[in-house]
Amino acid sequence: MRTEIESGKIVAFPEGRVDSTNAGELQRNLDQIMAQNPGLELVLDAGGLAYISSAGLRVLLHVTKQKGSPLDVRNVSPEVYDILDMTGFTSLLHVTKKLREFSVDGCAVIGRGAIGTVYRIDEDTIVKVYEIPDSLPMIENEQKRAKQAFLKGIPTAISYDVVKVGEKYGSVFEMLKATTFNDWLIKEPDNREEIVRQYARFIRQIHGVEMERGELPEAKAVFSEYLRTLRPLLQAEQYDRLCALFEVMPEDLHVVHGDIQMKNVMLSGSEPLLIDMDTLSVGDPVFDLMGLYVTYKLFCLHDPNNSMDFLGLSNEMCDYIWEQTLSCYFEGRSEAAIREAEKRIQLVACVRFLNLVAVQNIGDSALKQRRIKDTLSMLLDLTKAVTSIAVGTI
Repeated sequence: MRTEIESGKIVAFPEGRVDSTNAGELQRNLDQIMAQNPGLELVLDAGGLAYISSAGLRVLLHVTKQKGSPLDVRNVSPEVYDILDMTGFTSLLHVTKKLREFSVDGCAVIGRGAIGTVYRIDEDTIVKVYEIPDSLPMIENEQKRAKQAFLKGIPTAISYDVVKVGEKYGSVFEMLKATTFNDWLIKEPDNREEIVRQYARFIRQIHGVEMERGELPEAKAVFSEYLRTLRPLLQAEQYDRLCALFEVMPEDLHVVHGDIQMKNVMLSGSEPLLIDMDTLSVGDPVFDLMGLYVTYKLFCLHDPNNSMDFLGLSNEMCDYIWEQTLSCYFEGRSEAAIREAEKRIQLVACVRFLNLVAVQNIGDSALKQRRIKDTLSMLLDLTKAVTSIAVGTI
């Protein structure tokens, strides 16, 4: 039986049929593989497995007991999966189905982000292809978050299939005649006032949804980790001050998306809905509004072409989106209160932007040092001026 070592795991590739005539041989081979590779977790790639009988299932159970933890069985055909499911083995093992092969040749690109590209397959279907390697855990996390959001009444698209696109992975969604708010704005710039107003109302709707404690990660914990990665760039007193500002934020169990810029809000028919749910968390609205400032202000600050290259929007339109979204979101509050909220948003946005640029190296490398220098200067001024981060309690 062929084996390969992948990412610190030993992968075995059984083939053909496993029944009473050869189950004993399979067990001996797997026992030998585990004995010869101590410390490496065994994974079974069932891509070449056409059938497995009860005798073969007993072998899987034996291996699981030997390992002391559920055996990973991947690339399972629909026929073999049905056998595992009917016998209850999908609850005893970690089983993943064989993925359909998918092609996006000739498909229109309807969205592009830092980690993936969205293609329209037909009028009703899109596929998001992830550019990063080994993206399956990210896809699974996004599916989980989308289901949690959907059950709470948040309009979102839930992936109904995971596919292989060449060497990459993709999530397939049903999106009936959907377009992003970003593309809607490009198509109807004269309607920008109503588009941004509807966008801001939708963000407020999302922030009105409350989760149970522990259902989703806490955004302030995520940002505290971002801050930790930036410690070498910050003055000691400034770092301590920022840590304290995050630490004293009150618990807030309202939903925040994490990247709710217009490319991640779609209009399906007449209903807005969210996509890219892997960053879903709970916390103060500042943790969403900061993402708008990063997208529409900070990335454009040193690169006048960024907004057109990434969003297809002019800098003037980005400024309009930021100012009008802020005004609509905080409708009813005084201008002074809105400007105070903006400072708090800017502070959190600087932390996120520095993490993206200095730690994750996202963006134009030629601008990196200038962006870091100017954002650190802005953050230092804001650290002195801001006494609280939360904007939901202004």
